[in-house]
This record gives sequence, C-alpha cells and structure tokens, in this order.
Amino acid sequence: MQTQVVINCGALSCLLTLLTANHKKSIKKEACWTISNITAGTKEQIQAVIAADIMPPLVNLLQNAEFDIKKEAAWAISNATSGGTAEQLKYLVDAGAIKPLCDLLTVPDVRIVTVALEGLENILKVGEQMKRLPGSGNVNPFAQLVEDADGLDKIEALQEHQNEDLYEKAVSILETYFECEEGEDQNLAPQLAGNQYAFGQAAPQGGFNFGDAASQGGTAPGGAFNFQNFGK
Repeated sequence: MQTQVVINCGALSCLLTLLTANHKKSIKKEACWTISNITAGTKEQIQAVIAADIMPPLVNLLQNAEFDIKKEAAWAISNATSGGTAEQLKYLVDAGAIKPLCDLLTVPDVRIVTVALEGLENILKVGEQMKRLPGSGNVNPFAQLVEDADGLDKIEALQEHQNEDLYEKAVSILETYFECEEGEDQNLAPQLAGNQYAFGQAAPQGGFNFGDAASQGGTAPGGAFNFQNFGK
C-alpha cells in the first residue's frame, strides 16, 4: 500500500535523478535502498521501476560504484529477480545485470554474496524455461552468459566457502544449471571427520567453524525488504 502511494506520487522520476546526477555517496546509497524496497513489491511495481528507466543506471552503479552503494543496488536487482516475471528478468539481463552480480561473488560480505547468488539463480531459472522452447538448441542462454562473466568459476569456488549455506547453494546451482564432470562435486563435498569438516582435503586446525556464519550476516532472504541498512 505505502509502496504504491510512493509510486503514484511520482517518486520514481526523482529517484532516477538521484541515481544519475552528481550526488554524494550517501544520497545514491539511500536512493538504491528505496528502490530495493519497491522492487521487493509486486510485478506491477517492478514494471513501474523498469518503465521509469531506473534499471540501466542501477546496473551501472552495481558495476562501478563504491561498495556501500553496490550493496544496496544488489538488493534492488536481486529483489526484482525474485518477484519479477520472465520478461522482466530478461530485461535485467539485457541491461547487463549478470556481470556485476557475478563480480560480487568474491566479496568478503557473506550476506551480499548470498544476495548476488540468489539473483543469479533466479535468472538461471528463467534461462532454463527458455531452454525448453523450440529453436533454443536445448541451451540455457543465461548459463552461458554467467560462464562468460567468469561466474561459473566463482560459483565453483564457493563450494569451498566456510559458510555452509553458501556452499550448499553453490552446489545446487552447479548441479541444476551447469554440466559438472562426474566426481567433481564428490571431491568438494564436506566430509565429517570427528568434529571437523574437510572439503576434499585436510581441515585446518580446529576445523571449519560454520557457527561463524551468523555473525557474518547469515543468508539473505530472496525478495526480502532491505530495511536493516536504512540510515547508514
């Protein structure tokens, strides 16, 4: 209800100006935060953001801005992939969203890695639908774009991440959307030996401490409102 009132009052054109004009970092960050809460809404509200031409500059910030702005832009894009239609997700791909989402898979912020990974997974789901269409050659076109953006290597690397949720999501994406050689995942699957986990090799002294995941932010719910960063 409140989100629609904001849209009806013409806020999207103002937000576009805040994204593209030469404003200080904090202004751009809060503008991205506001957009992330709109893209967490309905398909119609996501379409309103698209119609306002906000996505291309948002993707540009996701690719090139300082990390604090990138985080908010990542929420905005990922939320749109969670609640958007197949056509809306194709629009995001055409706007160049895949490459900057892949780039975020290597940052130390576990929560943002999860947000980016969930966005990519949602895009890959649409690519899988396209794969079943006549004339597609039985190919997921978005999986190829992820690979071209070095995303496949980065997702594979997440199989060795200390955060168990990230590890499991990475394995699921690889098994679902990419062809892995037999035995590849087997070597990286965590094996329990005593109180230690090992990913195809000896665990470090003291073992992998998956209990630290919560202190790093835990997993980010797909399509969730991003209120926790307001005012920062």
